[in-house]
Amino acid sequence: MLKIAIILWIVLGSTLAGCALIVVLATPVLADQAMKLIPWAALAGFVLAMPLSWLVAANLSAPRGH
Repeated sequence: MLKIAIILWIVLGSTLAGCALIVVLATPVLADQAMKLIPWAALAGFVLAMPLSWLVAANLSAPRGH
């Protein structure tokens, strides 16, 4: 399950970081401070992706009963 979680973390982390960057750049109030907020937005996306990838990996690894 750990291997699946790591692969999912890479994909989800880059996706969530990209979404956070779009929010920073598309919001006029935040775009003024983009140079300070972009690293934080990317970091927040990768950190938020950790528990999400673990939950998805656990869901994928769970035995299914028919």
